[in-house]
This record gives sequence, structure tokens and C-alpha cells, in this order.
Amino acid sequence: MIVREEQWGKTNIPLLHIVDESLQNSNIPAVIFLHGFTSAKEHNLHYAYNMAKQGLRVLLPEAHLHGVRSEQLDEVQLSLRFWEIVLTSIEEMAVLHNELQQRGVTKIGMGGTSMGGITTLGCLTAYPWIDVATVMMGAPGYVELAKAQIAQFERRGFKLPISDEDRQSLLDTLAFFDMTKQREKLAGRPVFFWHGKNDTTVPYEPTFNFYNAAKKDYINRPERFEFMTDSEAGHAVSRTGMLRSVDWLASYLNE
Repeated sequence: MIVREEQWGKTNIPLLHIVDESLQNSNIPAVIFLHGFTSAKEHNLHYAYNMAKQGLRVLLPEAHLHGVRSEQLDEVQLSLRFWEIVLTSIEEMAVLHNELQQRGVTKIGMGGTSMGGITTLGCLTAYPWIDVATVMMGAPGYVELAKAQIAQFERRGFKLPISDEDRQSLLDTLAFFDMTKQREKLAGRPVFFWHGKNDTTVPYEPTFNFYNAAKKDYINRPERFEFMTDSEAGHAVSRTGMLRSVDWLASYLNE
């Protein structure tokens, strides 16, 4: 197994590139897998290892303000820039896609944990080139989540450093990537969700409610839309969930 630290695109997006040594020069499908808030790219190497074992090329990008791109912000400062991080990642996925195309890769999956799952859902609204996705503890309702975050900050006594006008502008931007407002953007693509019922960081119910509404759009291909609930878990993916997500990506990309 080869694990390389690389920088892709004109903006030098740092990432880990993982591939089985025997397949490194082959035109195999690729998965872009995104890490969570306050995490880093190497924290998802167990996903990458298991995907690479199934013949996939895996990219683990470093999110803006995280890992080697850190600006030494504390968690509160980072939280205030959460949506800047997500929107930057969505923009950077287009750069990685362009690089993959230039390298001859035509089948591409995407997935992520927590913030990475949230970003994946935003990317599904923006990019039809994503063939299959896995969303681990993600949330499709960008506007609803942002409003809840703002309310939580204000309850804790923090004054947000933005005007009412800028706040509305942010919500308008987030609405563009809000999957709950444009379910048709799923376009029948295979999507797997995993969520713990006791998750207090990214609440379970809104995502599960979205799944129940959207599964009507998969009535002719229900096997392409799956939600795995862990009734005991909080904000941490079980090994069973991790392995299922890997199998999901591999099964559709290796068709």
C-alpha cells in the first residue's frame, strides 16, 4: 500500500494519496474522502486503507484551517468559520476533479465524516460528476443547521462578528447547497448514510427525516439509497458503519 503526501492543483491543496502498489499506474476509480471538524486528513487512513484494498484510489484532502493548513485557531474561533471551511472544501473539490480527469480517472466517489459528510451533501448539489457517495454523520439541511449553530452561539453569550446583512447573505449562499431544498440534485445516485441516534453534535433526526422524504425518489431503485442507524452510538462511526461505507463505494465504483 502506497501513502503519499501530495499537493494538487494550482492552489496546492494538501492531501494524502493512497493506492495499492500494484495498481498505482492503473486507471482505477477514485474516492475523495473528507475528514471532520478539528480533525485532519490522516485521521481517515483506516477508511482509505480498506478502500484501497478493494481496488480504489483514495484522496484524503486537508480541509481549510485544519492539519497542515492550521492557523492555530482555538475551537471557538474555528467554529465561527465553520461554513467558510465547508464552502472552501466544496470549491476545492472542483480542482481535485479536474486533476483526476487529467489523470484519466472517470469514475469518482465521495464521502466523509461529520463536517466531511456535510460537505459531501453540498457537493452532491453542486457536482453531477460524483457517481456515488457515503455520508457519515452528515446533514443535508445547511440553512437549518446554520441557524441552529447561530442560536447556540448566542445562547452561550457569544456575539457573532457579522452584521445582520452578512448573516442573511451567508444563509442565502448556504441555500444554494442545501439538499433539502433541491432533492432532485440527487438524481438517483447511490448514497449511503450512517448516523448514531444519540449524536448531539450533528443531530440524527433531521438527516433521517430527509432520507425518509428522499427515498420516495428511489422507488424504482431502492437499493441505491440506504440509511444505517446505530441506536447506541453518539458522534463516532462504528467499525460496522465504516466497513459498510467502504463496501458501498467499492460496489458501485467497481461495477
